[in-house]
Amino acid sequence: MRATAIELGQLHGFHDLEPAVEEFRAAVLGGLSGPQKRIPAKFFYDAEGSRLFEEICGLAEYYPTRTEIGILRRSAAEIAAAIGPDATLVEFGSGSSVKIRILLDALTSLAAYVPIDISRDHLVAAARALAGDYEGLAVVPVCADYSGPVVLPPDLPRGRLTGFFPGSTIGNFAPTQAAAFLKQVATLLGPGGGLLIGVDLQKDAANLNAAYNDSLGVTAAFNLNLLARINRELDGDFALDGFDHRACYNAARACIEMHLVSNRHQVATVAGRAFEFQHGETIHTEDSHKYTVESFHALAAAAGWQARSVWTDPDRLFSVHYLVVA
Repeated sequence: MRATAIELGQLHGFHDLEPAVEEFRAAVLGGLSGPQKRIPAKFFYDAEGSRLFEEICGLAEYYPTRTEIGILRRSAAEIAAAIGPDATLVEFGSGSSVKIRILLDALTSLAAYVPIDISRDHLVAAARALAGDYEGLAVVPVCADYSGPVVLPPDLPRGRLTGFFPGSTIGNFAPTQAAAFLKQVATLLGPGGGLLIGVDLQKDAANLNAAYNDSLGVTAAFNLNLLARINRELDGDFALDGFDHRACYNAARACIEMHLVSNRHQVATVAGRAFEFQHGETIHTEDSHKYTVESFHALAAAAGWQARSVWTDPDRLFSVHYLVVA
């Protein structure tokens, strides 16, 4: 952990483990060097990427956010009873404050709240706002890549740890990676730990394709911002008008695949290295795997978790699960 100059206000410390620019450079250079060019989705979330994703969450076509919020609101009392009193809540990828506020309103005896996010500025702003609105709650933000090993602050209140992983972000991992991540979370939270997790459900391809190809082009801007970030931070020279957004449902994989498609033959330079793109060649930027309730429970069980409760919306578009370390 390194010190930070950020004004903390009412926050109970700030733990800065943000990935260095060298990690971003290595991931991009390595990802663009393979036969299928790819960039890890976690690098979407600089300040502009985080802003665009918040905009996506409010779009008419993008059902996951409003559906999950509806589940949390309808089931808040049951969720609070499942988590129990005096827990420390650890949120992986804190993002928007809307969902966590529903839980904070229901969990009246929460010991502490630990938001973990890769975007430092977004994290601090959200955490400071929560600390101001929930007087007496210890808010301890951690800037880190939660997909890798995370060390929690040593001065957290003693007691049971409960994770919160909303938004079906678990779908961004391939199933084997998702199992590894869930095992890692089980180790982090320890015996007696719990996890409240949002999981998008399998459904017809038309709904899925519409959700990731909105009519206003916000998802396209979000995807293209990854190239803009490379230009800003890694001395890149990508022509943003040289790539188009494409997202489509792969039924065989039960997965939305998101790509940036080169619309002409071109060469782009990153950190002094040149990469050639053929017309139609893609950069694979994100997967979003979809599950059934049963297939997700099987995945969780293989990773050391026991399913205790599940809540869905009336149309069974989305699910929220409460798991405990087995």
